[in-house]
Amino acid sequence: MTTTTPQRTALITGASRGLGLALSRGLARQGWNLIVTSRDPDRLWPVRNELAEITHVAALPGDLTDPSHRQALAVLARGHAGLDALINNAGILGPSPQPELLRYPLDVLVEVYLANVIAPLGLLQAVRKELKPGARLINVTSDAAVNAYPGWGGYGSSKAALEQLSAVLAAENPDLLIYWVDPGDMRTDMHQAAFPGQDIGDRPLPETRVPGFLRLLESDLPSGRYSAADLVPRAVEAA
Repeated sequence: MTTTTPQRTALITGASRGLGLALSRGLARQGWNLIVTSRDPDRLWPVRNELAEITHVAALPGDLTDPSHRQALAVLARGHAGLDALINNAGILGPSPQPELLRYPLDVLVEVYLANVIAPLGLLQAVRKELKPGARLINVTSDAAVNAYPGWGGYGSSKAALEQLSAVLAAENPDLLIYWVDPGDMRTDMHQAAFPGQDIGDRPLPETRVPGFLRLLESDLPSGRYSAADLVPRAVEAA
């Protein structure tokens, strides 16, 4: 008698570049069905076409701060018979170079919080009914959420808010596995924008962080804060 592995579906935001793209590729290779989104359709469609050679992929470009886009993603999730995982990876850095808080434009700070805090919660609210029992939620955070780096007050405080939001969600929803994960420094467009003019070639590629995320998605570790590098240190060091 043969058995079939149940199809698993993940919704990944910010999937057109950096960590989101690396995670999409990693999950596709593991046989996950994917729903991917990002703001830039010109970058997202090639990702969809690439990964469609490996697994089933639905792509929907749009801005996650827009409630109508979040609702459209929920409709897509319903059409896939629900979600086994939601990865809130999308976010914005804010101004580059990063200004000190006393000079931080407050209207821009509102935009950072909308993208990094409100949108992830809004998406979870939109897809809540589509989450399968035992579904995993991953909110991508940063060490800037727990360390006071000069010039990182806007981005860092938004990630600190996301971490507290995640912790309360975990306390309120014991039926879900909720993780807030620090991927560590990476060689990405956002990291380069944070350090304009500097050579960040010594930072690891996002692909080195994927094994840690896969461990969370494919095991039953308790809800909480994790470092991707600590989850699979040997895989990270060898890359």
